[in-house]
Amino acid sequence: MVYKRVSTDQQSTARQDLVLAEAGIEDPVAFEEEAGTSSRLHPLQRPKFGELLTYARPGDTVHISEMLRLVRGNQHILDVLDVLHRDRLALRIHDGAFSAMDLTARHPRTGELLSTVKFMVQTLAAAGELQRDLQRELTYDGLRAAEAKGNKGGRRPAVAVATAAGVRTAYLEGRSIAALARDHRVSRGAIRTAVADLLPEHTATEEDAPAPEPPVTLDMPGKVADYLRTTELEPAERAALDQGVALQRGQGYTLRVSAVPTVHRQHLARCQPLDGCQGVPAVPAQRKARREYENQVSALTP
Repeated sequence: MVYKRVSTDQQSTARQDLVLAEAGIEDPVAFEEEAGTSSRLHPLQRPKFGELLTYARPGDTVHISEMLRLVRGNQHILDVLDVLHRDRLALRIHDGAFSAMDLTARHPRTGELLSTVKFMVQTLAAAGELQRDLQRELTYDGLRAAEAKGNKGGRRPAVAVATAAGVRTAYLEGRSIAALARDHRVSRGAIRTAVADLLPEHTATEEDAPAPEPPVTLDMPGKVADYLRTTELEPAERAALDQGVALQRGQGYTLRVSAVPTVHRQHLARCQPLDGCQGVPAVPAQRKARREYENQVSALTP
């Protein structure tokens, strides 16, 4: 049996499917949580995982692409292992640190989880939790640093309903999209959206309507991809990440991402905290991964 979960409705199970396919798992019985099922919810309280436990029979194996698709907290892992042992189910993780371990190994006489397995589970879970906490702190500090420089994060503002009619009138009178964007302090895309139905009859100048950028394929280091999955992304950024193809590289992986240069640059900007900021030291491996990605993005034609 296969268990899959995504954190938001803008994510897909593409990477999980790839990991399972590379492992040769073709089990037709799959339980997939509804998009957005909270990772903070105890696994035993998730609807689809509950259905899986009801469906499973002694001797069955539960296949998961990576441990974080099922659990995040230390105690959650131990609770799930106890239930799987009770129901005589095996657990197979196919990617990440847990993939090399038999998590269901028990003492032959006492039936308790082997102390070495328990120690490794607790250690790896605690390390993963620490990494996520550090990433959240770095992200927060990076946003504060950006705000101090006058850069405001999040989505760019759209044209207000109250001013939309004036924008359309000004556009029909010959005002350029660039000028309207400056006047209203919004992006050119927001202006184009406000006058979208007028564009076929009133073509913008070449400067205002640049030719679409062709997609470019880059190999994003796995540590950068893992960090970006924990951050808030625009739909285009999230889609490019979710559609990426994971390629194994020794003990890690790279994510082959095809996107227009603008999206690659946005990805690079999002992972700025990996370089460290405001006295928070960077993790050397993460900083190195970001700079490898930065070298690729910097080589793109402006």
